[in-house]
Amino acid sequence: MSVPAFAWDAWYALVGGRTIHIDEVDRYLRQIREEQQPRFDGPVAAERTAFASADAASAHLKAKATAFGADIVGVCEIEASDVYGGREIPGRFAIAVGQRMLWREFQVVPSTRSAIECLRVYFTLGETVIALGDHIRSLGYACKIEHPIGDSDLLHVPIGLKAGFGELGRHGSIINPKLGPLFRMGSVATSMELAIDHPIDAGIAKFCDTCRACRIYCPADAIPDERSKTAGKDHLGNDRYRVDTGRCFPYFAKHDYCSICLPVCVYNHKEWARDFDGFQTGLFPQVLMPAAPPPVDLPEPGRHGYEKLKRG
Repeated sequence: MSVPAFAWDAWYALVGGRTIHIDEVDRYLRQIREEQQPRFDGPVAAERTAFASADAASAHLKAKATAFGADIVGVCEIEASDVYGGREIPGRFAIAVGQRMLWREFQVVPSTRSAIECLRVYFTLGETVIALGDHIRSLGYACKIEHPIGDSDLLHVPIGLKAGFGELGRHGSIINPKLGPLFRMGSVATSMELAIDHPIDAGIAKFCDTCRACRIYCPADAIPDERSKTAGKDHLGNDRYRVDTGRCFPYFAKHDYCSICLPVCVYNHKEWARDFDGFQTGLFPQVLMPAAPPPVDLPEPGRHGYEKLKRG
């Protein structure tokens, strides 16, 4: 069942407007809006390139996406539940792409540096999906850009799960076996015939059932102790964890876009989580936890469903 698209302006209005002003973040937002959005569409070549098989077509696009800057790439078939309510996707397949964020920028969270890094990757991964979309059109196939930030039509997390990016964590983000949760996702939708990938089972969901790092360090108490019986199933058949957005968003909107739950995740704390470019980094971030604002909720209908945790 489709869910409503996230109503950014309405949520910000509930918490008193956009009060975070970081020059580099604002610059990336302007670049996405003014430089990238006009390049979402383009002409489709009149002659189609033929591939020997759907497998060959997928391999070709994965190689191109990697060359354009993706760290992980997968393909899945789009289902109605992957599309936000009231939206349409003119394509059968999604090429999902992910790009890692730099561990060194999350040594203190929330912070200006972590906020800038999130927006930097939104921008650079935006360039990746735009380049991939241009390439698909050059092959003679129509496509639609699903930018990693903003008002996309596809739900990035279900697409990423089906494309084999990892498993759904307690914090509501995908955890990749190699990248952990510290990456961003975007996609390109197309009707080009492609071979699909599949969800993986690397034991991450089971681990999340015993690890509560993100729950412990969430200053807004927005992350649940238990899986929800009413939130539906993940792609391995587990009940989903469902974050209390009414608690999460006010903190996110007031404290440098938060992101605490991502770097405290234990799947970052491996040797490969360190930076090897001459930067000294720790295996666990310094977590700042100022008091959370009171929770707020958009009225229903018009927002996605979530449990109201610890609301008395």
